[in-house]
Parts: sequence; structure tokens; C-alpha cells
Amino acid sequence: MNDVIYETVVTTLSADGVPHVAPMGVRYQGEHVVLMPFKPSATHDNIVATGHAVLNLLTDTRVFAGCVTGRKLWPLVAAEKIEGRRLANALGHVELALAERRDDVQRPVLRMARVHEVAHGPFIGFNRAQAAVVEGAVLVSRLHLLAAEKIDAEMAYLQIAIDKTAGEGEREAWGWLREAVERHRAGEVR
Repeated sequence: MNDVIYETVVTTLSADGVPHVAPMGVRYQGEHVVLMPFKPSATHDNIVATGHAVLNLLTDTRVFAGCVTGRKLWPLVAAEKIEGRRLANALGHVELALAERRDDVQRPVLRMARVHEVAHGPFIGFNRAQAAVVEGAVLVSRLHLLAAEKIDAEMAYLQIAIDKTAGEGEREAWGWLREAVERHRAGEVR
């Protein structure tokens, strides 16, 4: 299996048709996409219930930061070949069907077959601030696991890329992440 992890956003529907949006690192394995969602999680439960997911490829890092800071309502449109939704601002999306499930207590492996792929817009490249926001979102998702000193050191380093290369969207996303760290330190639960 390819050990390279690509940061994406996965959209799923519950058995009742309720959409869920979640950032997720994925691996590509030939014609399959490998997801390893934590248990319990809505992403895992939704894929097991419906057999489908949509992989969204995007550069709008506000979605990554928003999802880990409680902003999970993003404009969605219908998928084309499966019962699902994709992000309206995705540069491309891949519609997926569950091909194999290897259960695990903490992180089951879901091999997903590519059903349909579409490019919606051009990819012109990343700026360093986008990578900083994605990495900051990973840190925020692990605030309960990491020492305050590690968070401070990592955020300070990532701030350099924000200061040098961020556009309006990255600055907004970074602000959400900084607020989440402050709320965590204040003991607020969101």
C-alpha cells in the first residue's frame, strides 16, 4: 500500500440522508481509495450504512479549518452517479463505493472503488499558508492529545507561512484555528 497520505475532505450521507463533511487523509491504492476513519465516527458509520462516499479535492482550506472548529455546514450539490453530495467549491471530486471493509476496534480500513471522477476547476497550485492551515487543523483536532508547549511551538512555526503567503481565505481559516486553541485553553467545549 502507498504510505503517502493525501489530505482531502470526505462527504457522506447517513442512512436517513443527513450529509456529513469531514477532513480526512486518504491513500491511493491503484484504482481504489483507502479510508481509515476512526471509530466511532459519522464518516465510518455513514459509509458502512450506505456503501458510498465522495472524495472532495479542494484548495479552500477554510473547509478543513471549519470542520475542526465546528463550522461543518458547507454548500453541497448532488453527486452524479451515487447517492451522495459533494462540496460545491471542490476543484474535483471522486464518487466512491465500498469495495472491502477490514474491521478494527479503532481504525477500520475501507477500500473504496472509484465510481466516477470529475474536474470542476483548474488547480493553479498551493501557497504555503494553505499547507499551514491544513497542518493547523490537524493540530486543533488533537488538542486533547498534545501538550500545550507542542501546540504553541507548531502554531508559531506555521504562523510564518500565514504571515508571508496567506490570502483572505487562509487568514480567516487561521483565525478560526487560533480561536479554537484559545477556547480549548479556557476549558470551553464546542
